Amino acid sequence: MITNALVVGGLTLLVGVLAALGLRALPSVRLQLAGLALVAVTLPLAAVLLSGSVMLHMGAEAELAAIALAAGVAGVVGALVVARSITTHLERVRAASVRLAGGELGERAPEGGPSEIAELASSFNSMAEHLEEVFDSRRQLVAWASHDLRAPITSLRAMLEAIEDGVVEPTHYLGALQSQVRLLAAMVDDLFELACIDAGATALEVEDVDMVALLTSCMHRFELEADAKGVRIIPVLRDRLATARCAPDKVERVLANLVTNSLRYTPVGGTITLSLTRAAGSVFVSVEDTGAGIAPESIERVFEPFFRADVARTPESGSAGLGLAIARGLIDAQGGRIWAENPSSGGTRICFVLPAPDDEAPLSRSAGPTRRHAGIEGPGATASAERSVNPVD
Repeated sequence: MITNALVVGGLTLLVGVLAALGLRALPSVRLQLAGLALVAVTLPLAAVLLSGSVMLHMGAEAELAAIALAAGVAGVVGALVVARSITTHLERVRAASVRLAGGELGERAPEGGPSEIAELASSFNSMAEHLEEVFDSRRQLVAWASHDLRAPITSLRAMLEAIEDGVVEPTHYLGALQSQVRLLAAMVDDLFELACIDAGATALEVEDVDMVALLTSCMHRFELEADAKGVRIIPVLRDRLATARCAPDKVERVLANLVTNSLRYTPVGGTITLSLTRAAGSVFVSVEDTGAGIAPESIERVFEPFFRADVARTPESGSAGLGLAIARGLIDAQGGRIWAENPSSGGTRICFVLPAPDDEAPLSRSAGPTRRHAGIEGPGATASAERSVNPVD
């Protein structure tokens, strides 16, 4: 009897394994679930039927067969109902993905059904939102770049036509032509650098950098321009031994962009404060001006390419609006963070933080800006609720 039981058990196991392998080849979830229900119900009952026939000679094979058939049908029906529920939700996600692939970027999948499918739909919707943002940003980038490049090109064409028609001497427009060419070259260089940053192709030569010397050099670089505009540049160096682990040429580019931006919008008699401190294994730097400030609805957008807050896009601005976008890309590439805020006393403050050489835990690139940054505050430490518009590029 034991031998018969072992034989029946072995045959049941073998048939179950073969059936499971066969179910994997079925083309749909619905069929796989129905087949699994059928196998799960009929195989044990068949084993019982076989055991009764061989070992007990029950003579009730017909009754057992009827019971097995009824149980099998019930199991298959139940599996089909469950399979229909699952496949319906999957079909909705599939249909949404097809429409998204067809160019309908606003398409979203319903987040219903079992938790796994709901999570899948939620992930799909997050991906779709990000994809829509990327395409919108690309369209805006092309439109804004075309707008800003068209203005100097139009000026160049008008001046060249005037020279060609003999209206003016070539030397009359020489300075203006050189200025427009320099503006075009700067725009193209900025666009190329921004493309390299987005593609992760920016070369970084990271080393231990004396940030005091770097800030002092930046301040001296802009002193003459600041004096000509009636603006003072004030250093606030709270740590004379602040050293950061970064690429000095890229950080210098960031500082140049921030100071240039502050000079553009700081009125005569205003000040630009360069602050530096070191705390918690990081180096904090801020560039603060006494301009008009940034509108609350624009504070999160100032690092977008070509963004300006309520300012007409004219070539006289002398900038394509890429300075802060490039600054963010360069700081992010070095494991730091950068953000904008409005001091309570007015003006604009742009802050960034870089890891120090002994920083064992690099800063999270996804972390948001913090209002508590170890004494970096210059005039007006907290953001003001009453902020007017300051054009920021």
